[in-house]
Amino acid sequence: MIDWLQNHLIPCPFKALTGIDCPGCGFQRSLIALLQGNLANSWHYYPPTIPLIILFLIAGIHYRFPVKNNSLVIKILIIAVGNFVMISYLIKMLTTARH
Repeated sequence: MIDWLQNHLIPCPFKALTGIDCPGCGFQRSLIALLQGNLANSWHYYPPTIPLIILFLIAGIHYRFPVKNNSLVIKILIIAVGNFVMISYLIKMLTTARH
């Protein structure tokens, strides 16, 4: 299954149009590395993968089993993970611009 996933990655339309990575570029390869148990490669390809997965799991649990006042936790997680995605993207753009 992993081999099939590696051979069927969805190309990034933003990168195809502009030649510049988008804030989500690398997620697919990172997820595949994580499924293989390789945390270092997963982090290298796309650092926000694990926080995004945690956010999706918590949001899914919250949707299925609503808890009073839990929406504040979801909102804080969304803001934190969104900031992490953008900071990772800025670092990636700054480090690739130097090379």
